[in-house]
Amino acid sequence: MSEQAVIRAEDLSLTFQTNDGPVHALKDVNLDVQKGDFVSFIGPSGCGKTTFLRVMADLEQQTGGTITVNGVSPEEARRSRAYGYVFQAAGLYPWRTIGGNIRLPLQIMGYDKAEQDQRVNQVLELVELAGFEKKFPWQLSGGMQQRASIARALAFDADLLLMDEPFGALDEIVRDHLNEQLLHLWDTTHKTICFVTHSIPEAVYLSTKIVVMSPRPGRITDVIESTLPRERPLEIRDTPEFIEIAHRVRDGLRAGHGDDV
Repeated sequence: MSEQAVIRAEDLSLTFQTNDGPVHALKDVNLDVQKGDFVSFIGPSGCGKTTFLRVMADLEQQTGGTITVNGVSPEEARRSRAYGYVFQAAGLYPWRTIGGNIRLPLQIMGYDKAEQDQRVNQVLELVELAGFEKKFPWQLSGGMQQRASIARALAFDADLLLMDEPFGALDEIVRDHLNEQLLHLWDTTHKTICFVTHSIPEAVYLSTKIVVMSPRPGRITDVIESTLPRERPLEIRDTPEFIEIAHRVRDGLRAGHGDDV
């Protein structure tokens, strides 16, 4: 395994204790995510995709095995603000403008006003929301709100972006557009991205690596290295190469289900 892994999980397990007994959310997960990778996690509901992301972010703690983020514990990575996190819902504060929402983490981190202004303007440009700084969230469409949420996660310029199904609630046309924008953003900023999705086409279109997970207890059943070029117009989804990767993902999901399918 490479020493330069941004995320490294070794025999990672997580068991939740509940009133109905233990719930095995993750079991013996081994994975390296390299700098600059775009890694999608796909699997059935309840397979531990989001839980794995939350362990990376120190929002949950593993009960077995080890995980490092930039070579340190998730807690240390969180304290050093090594990552931005984008949730399923945009999570914007309705009483703050779009600029105010993006500015919030910068204010908490103690950036001076000039630096805040510069960073807010920069990330609004990146997500194509320049000119919307003074709007309130309710004045923006769902897709625009999610772009503002991504801008907020980018504002303090962490190298790692953790994204938990950020486009799952959006219609297909908006989702396609945001997929294109996200790829452009990734190509421009050279971030490392870990992305949870339920959509096979989305996973194949976006990723350099697709991690297929099984139903609970969440295990990795396949890791697919994409052979698609870095430049990916939406039309690439009609190519034999794209369809072949999608079939492999689907086969991995079926295999993970075992007798359940």
